[in-house]
Amino acid sequence: MTTDSQPTASKVPQACLVFWIIKIIATTLGETGGDSLSMGAHDAETHTTAMNLGYLTSSLILAGVFFVTVTGQILTKRFIPIVYWITIVATTMLGTTLADFADRSLGIGYAGGASLLLGLLVVSLVVWYRTLGSISIDSVRNWKSELFYWVTIMFSQTLGTALGDWVAGDEAHPSLGYGVSAILFSSLLAIVLAAYYWTKISRTALFWAAFILTRPLGAVVGDLLDKSHEEGGLELSKLTATLTLAGIIIACILIFPQRPATKAAH
Repeated sequence: MTTDSQPTASKVPQACLVFWIIKIIATTLGETGGDSLSMGAHDAETHTTAMNLGYLTSSLILAGVFFVTVTGQILTKRFIPIVYWITIVATTMLGTTLADFADRSLGIGYAGGASLLLGLLVVSLVVWYRTLGSISIDSVRNWKSELFYWVTIMFSQTLGTALGDWVAGDEAHPSLGYGVSAILFSSLLAIVLAAYYWTKISRTALFWAAFILTRPLGAVVGDLLDKSHEEGGLELSKLTATLTLAGIIIACILIFPQRPATKAAH
């Protein structure tokens, strides 16, 4: 017996194909959901208007949601897929509004926002490693490691959103566009996948690289779905896109079984 009891399995899922599929869909949902809360674009299809609360107010609201969902996840005694993915979606929505706040409201631009968030992510990983000796997902078995895990994920989601916005651009800062950006980030993920199979690079490092890259991919796909034709998007309904993505995630959770992460080579 120890004073800090640990469950026998990790509290997070194994990083298999289903995990990455749901992760990308969840990040896209976070983009459309976060934008619906913070922006005020009118939706002609549903005759509704997004809440237009602004980046700061939306971030404060979603920070509260993030706190509640993370607390619920930490209090669970084992890996429960629906609880885990609700928490992931909460971090993606918070990451969306925080990145927009850093990029736009703080006046430091995409480059400044991405640099700030990259620094916060690195600090989080370093402090986590120096405190607990591992940043591997299979080590997420108690409240301390889970707390570091979710803080790191929140920073990675925010950084990924900033990177996606920076690369894709917008009307004020045109760049590669949503379609080309989606191809770019998909290609980078393919490189990470190739490194997993054909190199001896740390599996933990590759996991975090892939985790970060799925966020800008989800961000640009989300923007591609709901931005106007003038901005290079498909101008789909934010509400429809959000509900459809949520339905796909729920279906994946119910249809495809997921297992807790197990010990792997690092």
